Amino acid sequence: MRCSSIDLHMHSWYSGDGEYQPEDLVQMCLRQGIRVMSITDHNCIKANARAAKCADEAGIIYVPGIEIDCTHQGVNFHVLGYGMDLMDPFYEYIEHNEMEQSRASASFMLDATKKLGFDITAEEMQQLDQGRYCTGCWTGEMFAEVLLNNPSMKDHPLLKPYRSGGLRSDNPYVNFYWDYYSQGKPCYAEIHYPAVSEVIDRIHSSRGTAVLAHPGINLRGHEVMLDGMLALGLDGIEAYSSYHSMETAANYAEAAEKAERMITCGSDFHGKTKPSISLGGTGLAVSENLILKGLHQHSLIHLNQI
Repeated sequence: MRCSSIDLHMHSWYSGDGEYQPEDLVQMCLRQGIRVMSITDHNCIKANARAAKCADEAGIIYVPGIEIDCTHQGVNFHVLGYGMDLMDPFYEYIEHNEMEQSRASASFMLDATKKLGFDITAEEMQQLDQGRYCTGCWTGEMFAEVLLNNPSMKDHPLLKPYRSGGLRSDNPYVNFYWDYYSQGKPCYAEIHYPAVSEVIDRIHSSRGTAVLAHPGINLRGHEVMLDGMLALGLDGIEAYSSYHSMETAANYAEAAEKAERMITCGSDFHGKTKPSISLGGTGLAVSENLILKGLHQHSLIHLNQI
């Protein structure tokens, strides 16, 4: 996948499924030739101050960011917020609300995993949990990591697609999550997220910009919902994503242009959770100037910085 020098979607250690510290991500972006970056942790803004300081020292333009879980008409989505006031208490509330519900759902996820036929214990999960930002917030990716690294399960039939050479081996941990722990799957633990409309309004009230993340994933099978979501006040669409084919990206870029919304690009880099995704791997197939223009129009960057 073609690498761009703009990556507006990546995750740090503050995300439950992220691997690297904010400063490490900045240095990795520097080595990759990325000149505009944003860390968009799940429901958490804590990486931003650390990353912004390091990025300034490295000569990289930094855009404050977050990725918020939310729901619309019974379907879960991710909305990216950029350039918002990091002191707004809404973001602290979002983080703690999600953490509390995630911890409360841990035992359900463990029991559901056992019902799939896996011999897994709370102690194994707790051992992997050590050193994480949100201890006790178990994710589907964490269950995958424990199971796939347990020698006694090397021949388990449900794990074969995620092992080397398997159909789901490109990003084994997150693919396992999508197959068993995402919405509608057998190990899905329902968490009550705020409405998309509320999230957009709160991002706007904190002087931020709201962008729909990787619609090729979350809108798959629900494409007719896009116009209604745009009507709620979305400022842009992440048309270019590591998850999108060239056709999918072009379709969402066209939708954004038709609705006169900004177009963004992001890799959704996490580290070991998604090993096939690299920083800058956004699939951007148009001039970077188009992305920079949108960022400038929303006062997220100044073109004289480039």
